[in-house]
Amino acid sequence: MRIVLSAALIVAVLSLSAKPVGASEGPWCAVISLGPGSIYEDCQYRTFEQCRPNVLAGNRGFCNINPRWVGPPPTKSRHRRHAQQ
Repeated sequence: MRIVLSAALIVAVLSLSAKPVGASEGPWCAVISLGPGSIYEDCQYRTFEQCRPNVLAGNRGFCNINPRWVGPPPTKSRHRRHAQQ
């Protein structure tokens, strides 16, 4: 009985302290050829320079703009009008 309660307590503590995963797509994809007629898109790169080493590592692919990427929402800028003298 103690083992079951200990295991339940450990599972509860581990599940409550877990942080959400921060996975997201970036604006650049490494398009990698897996064989004839088979490709894989790895769309985690924020810049072209981050994508390029993965393609140059012998993965037979190229970097391409991610067609599904949506940028961050525009921020509201405050325009202050200066009083005319």
